[in-house]
Amino acid sequence: MALFSFFNKKDKVGKDSAIDSAQLGQNAKSSKNNDQDVKTKLSFHPEWQVPQEQQYVFNFLANDLQPLKPNQLSLSAINIEEDIRSGAWNVKAFFRSSLAQAIELSEIELFILDKEDNRLAAKTFNFKDLGTIPPESARPWVFTFDAASIDAETVPEDGWKIAFNLISLRGHQLDLDDTWKKQLPKEQQEALAKIVKELPKLGKTEVNFTGLQIKLQDDNTLHTSIFIRNGNEKAINLEQLPLEIIDANSNLVAKGSFKLDPVLTVQPNSTKPWTFIFPEQLVTADGADFSRWTARVPQ
Repeated sequence: MALFSFFNKKDKVGKDSAIDSAQLGQNAKSSKNNDQDVKTKLSFHPEWQVPQEQQYVFNFLANDLQPLKPNQLSLSAINIEEDIRSGAWNVKAFFRSSLAQAIELSEIELFILDKEDNRLAAKTFNFKDLGTIPPESARPWVFTFDAASIDAETVPEDGWKIAFNLISLRGHQLDLDDTWKKQLPKEQQEALAKIVKELPKLGKTEVNFTGLQIKLQDDNTLHTSIFIRNGNEKAINLEQLPLEIIDANSNLVAKGSFKLDPVLTVQPNSTKPWTFIFPEQLVTADGADFSRWTARVPQ
């Protein structure tokens, strides 16, 4: 079955979810009418051979689309058809662009949200399948959310929308505490941000502790700066953190538990550097090799 055959005369355009194109890393060309709303034009995938009657359906739906602001990307909800056999949702929508140039996107995670913005489904789609999107255009598409990607028991009624996952769109970022911002020069902050971007990608529910800097002081206290990495879509709050330091020879050189007051918050899809100081009585670092070292939270 061709994708366009999912659309029919009973369909209606629903809620729109628009973002600035910069959030998808798209650099917009300047336009002479940069302050005027943009009415998007209907655009079909080049491989679609759309019968005349079906074109009337698309034109009817496209005429109901509201204008966009300049340099926006949008998902305009139409309808959801559930596959009774597989439990998948076939989500009909327009992907729209008000940019003055053509664009081609790659992988993007999409959400289905109910009228109260509760998440009903989430799945990553390769937007290259949609082809190149012409300037100021609206392309109809069907996004299939398989049963494993759906959290809801029933298809939503009115008020639902299909939306971009903005947290994943912005990429993994450095979450620098205000105390660090005040102490570190701009160049060092930029260097930390560069390191964070080069670290291995986290899983969506992964929390990871990565060593940044370590120094054994003359008084035998061990100063360790660690990246606390949060791959979740929600912030994490740390009140108490048990921590072990392992040297290059796999020897345990420090072990302790830190009470964090105030609570240390790490924002979604972000990495926060923090320094932990192990007092002398918790350190056994004689002959320790810190050419490589690991910070870990004991189970």
